[in-house]
Amino acid sequence: MVTLMNEFSASDGDLFPFRFKSLGLGKLIGKRSWGGVVGIRDSLPFVDGGTLNRPEFAPYSKDGKDWVIEGYGVDPDIVVDNDPLKEFRGEDQQLNKGLEEIQNELKTRRYDLPPVPPYPNRNPAK
Repeated sequence: MVTLMNEFSASDGDLFPFRFKSLGLGKLIGKRSWGGVVGIRDSLPFVDGGTLNRPEFAPYSKDGKDWVIEGYGVDPDIVVDNDPLKEFRGEDQQLNKGLEEIQNELKTRRYDLPPVPPYPNRNPAK
């Protein structure tokens, strides 16, 4: 598998490639994501009409002491920047590179299908 991303990928567009990469599911292709993950949610309003805004929705490092993505983004494994002129003409260089990587991987790696579960016995009387 591959994941395509670019500099406009933010929020879940940051989180998905981060988790995809951290779980070792495949290669990230494109440009570094934007790095905007922290969301702000209003709490209940105060009696005087004020509110308290608190940052949330951002993953921390495993030790809980550092922001993982915020303000930086996620680096791709393979950097590919789409040329705007080629993109305008219908060519997606990131997609092409993703397909190329998958085709190369299919040539060099063997994938075994999981075993087929036993067919259920729907008529136990027989």
